[in-house]
Amino acid sequence: MTGGTGGGEFRVLVVDDEVLFARALARTIAREGVSCDVAHGAAEAVERVSRKSYAVVLLDHKLPDGDGIRLVPTLRGRMPGAVVLVMTAFEAIPSAIQAIRLGAEDYLVKQASMDPLVQAVMAVRRRLALQAPKGEDAAGGLLGNSPGIRLAREQLDRAGAMPEMTVLLLGESGTGKEVAARWLHERHAPPGSPFVPVDCVAMPASLAESLLFGHERGAFTGADRAATGAFEAAGDGTVFLDEIGDMDLGLQGKLLRVLESREYSRVGSVRRQTVRARIVAATHRDLEQMVREGTFRFDLYQRLSVYPVLLPPLRDRDRDVLILAEHFLSNTARRLGRTPEPLAPDVEEALVRYDFPGNVRELKHLLERALILGDSGRIELRHLPDRLWSAGGTGSRVPPPGAGGRSAGPDRAAPRASAGSGSLEDLERRAILEALERARGVKAEAARQLGISRFRLLRRMARLGLSQRETDLEA
Repeated sequence: MTGGTGGGEFRVLVVDDEVLFARALARTIAREGVSCDVAHGAAEAVERVSRKSYAVVLLDHKLPDGDGIRLVPTLRGRMPGAVVLVMTAFEAIPSAIQAIRLGAEDYLVKQASMDPLVQAVMAVRRRLALQAPKGEDAAGGLLGNSPGIRLAREQLDRAGAMPEMTVLLLGESGTGKEVAARWLHERHAPPGSPFVPVDCVAMPASLAESLLFGHERGAFTGADRAATGAFEAAGDGTVFLDEIGDMDLGLQGKLLRVLESREYSRVGSVRRQTVRARIVAATHRDLEQMVREGTFRFDLYQRLSVYPVLLPPLRDRDRDVLILAEHFLSNTARRLGRTPEPLAPDVEEALVRYDFPGNVRELKHLLERALILGDSGRIELRHLPDRLWSAGGTGSRVPPPGAGGRSAGPDRAAPRASAGSGSLEDLERRAILEALERARGVKAEAARQLGISRFRLLRRMARLGLSQRETDLEA
């Protein structure tokens, strides 16, 4: 199916003859970063799917030109991998049974809030992400559909067609730079070729040149035999220079010559050898600032920055946190011999609201810890660290000011300036409360009015100290 999350774009089709409802639902889904089209009848829906493939079809039970339920086999026949969710204004068990027998996945009752419909679509997207082909699923931190991570994957794929192109991976610690390098290697290097990681932080200065280029016997004291270096060992695979910002200045000059000439010599030898491997460098440091400070060579920076790829921090990836959480939960639970269970709503909300300063690595370790603390494949809020309780907006579980539990960090879930203070935070707080009041407490609608996603609204509420109880009272 081309509409899946692994390869092609994840698309949704809303089929409903209520024009305003269909358009409003499509707009709400689109705000979650999902491409969404609308059809207002059975014939139009068939015409749509004949031109484009969809991952999910939200199909109304009653259509002006036919029975929506009877349309299910037609849609499934044209898109065998599509998930069809039938919508109705009234709960009808016989109709639900018939829809599922004909190939629909679920039967959803329309409510005042569109949240259940949107969340059903999001659940399908997360599930499809976990069912992506092995090469992509193994990428871990590169899973997701946020604009930043999609752009990073596209850039890595474009670089894959140019094996001599040196790629510079940028991003905070824990964003998955080595994962990205391995993803590029697995998709584009010759099958079976080596992936050779080099830790520039742990590399002793006295042995650094030998580790990269190899050495001949007798090249220096203790060199009682010849040895291959990283570039030679990688063959036509990949050399990954992790934390290149910590590389010694002298070695930086030698690396520059290798990048420009694609040649090197072992220590103690004059014979030139050709670099056949792709070179991928990574750093969490600000190389421009290091150039200004004189701790990183300007010419090497220019050479590396020809093709930079930025891996966004997890706090800027919104809903991706749930896709990643289910991925790590599934893998860790199986490793521990447990059956993974879906995340509870309060756990999902806590994960969405938390900023994850340690990024994807912190999320992975946090879920491993939670599974170890529990006695099954189910994670409960009590298994999460205190800092996530504060971010979760869960009433009594939030440690009170001054309590012994860890806080969610500076400016996170702490009470802000009082009303009328005139601060930017207070203005934002008031805007959110007013939007919630107009939306009668429906967060998806309040987010729509504010022009942001529901997940971003939840995060802003957590930052401003707006608990569920407070918004219920003030909104």
